[in-house]
Amino acid sequence: GGGNNTINRIAEVGITGAETIAVNTDAQDLLYTTADKKILLGKEITKGLGAGSDPKVGEAAAKEAEHEIKQALQGADMVFITCGLGGGTGTGSAPVIAEIAKKQGALTVGIVTIPFVMEGKKRYENAVIGLERMEQIVDTLIVIPNEKLLELAPDLPLHTAFKVADEILTNAVKGIAELVTKTGLVNLDFADVRAVMKEGGVALIGVGESDTDKRAIEAVEKALSNPLLNVDVSGANGALINVCGGPDMTLEEARTVVETISERLDEEARIIWGALISDDLAKTIRVMLIVTGVQSPQILGSTHKKTSQRKSEMENELGIEFID
Repeated sequence: GGGNNTINRIAEVGITGAETIAVNTDAQDLLYTTADKKILLGKEITKGLGAGSDPKVGEAAAKEAEHEIKQALQGADMVFITCGLGGGTGTGSAPVIAEIAKKQGALTVGIVTIPFVMEGKKRYENAVIGLERMEQIVDTLIVIPNEKLLELAPDLPLHTAFKVADEILTNAVKGIAELVTKTGLVNLDFADVRAVMKEGGVALIGVGESDTDKRAIEAVEKALSNPLLNVDVSGANGALINVCGGPDMTLEEARTVVETISERLDEEARIIWGALISDDLAKTIRVMLIVTGVQSPQILGSTHKKTSQRKSEMENELGIEFID
């Protein structure tokens, strides 16, 4: 599914110091996934035929493979769990895997997509439930609303739009992991990343790049105005900034990026940043910004607000309280 496509893309681009683990209930899909380790979930329950878009099946399948998942995650400092929410396997198994990772002491980061509206109401409702469960478990949950990708490039064919989502998921994992694992112009250690992401809550990601003579300012403005980051960042509690540029990028340019973002955030917000030199970014600066501590209703938009509103109306009418 969605997560395995990202794993394939990660295998293609390569991430320093990271190991990839593909998990799926669909044996055939798993066969065509490139990963360091593979785990077939729910051998008994699904017989390798997928979860049939039912998150309960995905959850049961992950619980059946709990021992294998525990072994695979043994000793990990940080675990990224990436999936497309809305279907059966990702929505059902991701919270189970997140809980295992968290119990084993890993800093646990979920990176998930919310389905396109055209994928249907049921898929969207599944995604909302999955999102809320993930939010309760992981340290930081980076959310990519697919619908916003259409704003980035409205004329994209659908399969290309999904590829763009994979690309953003991959860049998020690579951008965070390599701040720690790769030697750069300005490095971070794992404690820095943990400090921002330990209780990060819901997070959004913005990416921008520029190759003009004002590239530092332009790249950061593009990252901040990225449709995926459709939120007022001034209320965020933290930010992780990765500035990437060619061999000609100066430390001064990297500082400009960080200062520009700092000015937009709350003065109490915890900001960490790193700068990496990449040979394939000649004359270009790319900024990846992850803003933590965002309110999730802003991500889910009006539908979610309506549901919450309707719920509180019913609570008032019936004199009962729903337990989430």
